[in-house]
Amino acid sequence: MKSIAVLPQGSVSHEALLHLFNGEPVKLVHHKLISDVFLSTANGTTDYSVIPIENTIEGSVSLHIDWLINEVDLPMQTEWIFPSIQNLIGNPREFTDTDGNKDFTKMVKILSHPVAMAQCMQFVRKHAPWAELESVGSTSEAVEIVKNNPGKGWAAIGTALGAATHGLEIVDRQITDHNNNYTRFVLVGPQKIDLPRSSTGVKTSVLVTLPEDFPGALHQVLAAFSWRKLNLSRIESRPTKKKLGTYYFYIDVLEPIESVLLPGAIEEISALGCQVRILGSYPTYTYEEEKAEVQ
Repeated sequence: MKSIAVLPQGSVSHEALLHLFNGEPVKLVHHKLISDVFLSTANGTTDYSVIPIENTIEGSVSLHIDWLINEVDLPMQTEWIFPSIQNLIGNPREFTDTDGNKDFTKMVKILSHPVAMAQCMQFVRKHAPWAELESVGSTSEAVEIVKNNPGKGWAAIGTALGAATHGLEIVDRQITDHNNNYTRFVLVGPQKIDLPRSSTGVKTSVLVTLPEDFPGALHQVLAAFSWRKLNLSRIESRPTKKKLGTYYFYIDVLEPIESVLLPGAIEEISALGCQVRILGSYPTYTYEEEKAEVQ
């Protein structure tokens, strides 16, 4: 049975992983911190780790990208897209008036992961702009803290799974600012993995470091993909953390590494004096609404 490191029970990462494996038995190893999720697989304790790396509203999760680049050598083996459906979670009796209507004037503090919090700021500004906002390690941790502090006017932003896990109720459902709020997850680990479902494509993630003394190098890098008609779905710069003004370029190519043209593009880029690192070549999966239990 595969062992997989993931953020705490009831987190978005946990919910997304259950959808990806769709009932296939796996051993889940929950960690409070994303660093421990990474290190669990890097140290060989688990076979894979679940890492959220991009969100529709907030963009890249920079901390997680930097860990993949600088801290561990764990290839991406699978990518999937999952909706981040956030809810306001707590004890409804604390936020109800004598007539049974919602009354958020009693809300003192809202806790959540900073990315989830940012996805719900329109709701917060409208209903409880006075509330203290506290960032914690995961949405599930936020729900657990609220559970352990009853009667204080605290609420959490998190998943329906998180509410069920910790025995709290959903005060208000689907409070994200936009309905198309999706998160991109990757499964990282040393070995390929086969899943009993159909993928929607294959992607290769490449990290390119430009030579410092080559003006126009980025243009030449992009040209190596362009003239071969290789489609790029993403290009992002990240600091090398070695010298001010030097960057890696994270590039997603919509082709497998075994394709006819991609190896030639990588060879051409290397010939320019660039350093090239393959972060993974992997199948991609999209959200299947009829199978996901997110309510």
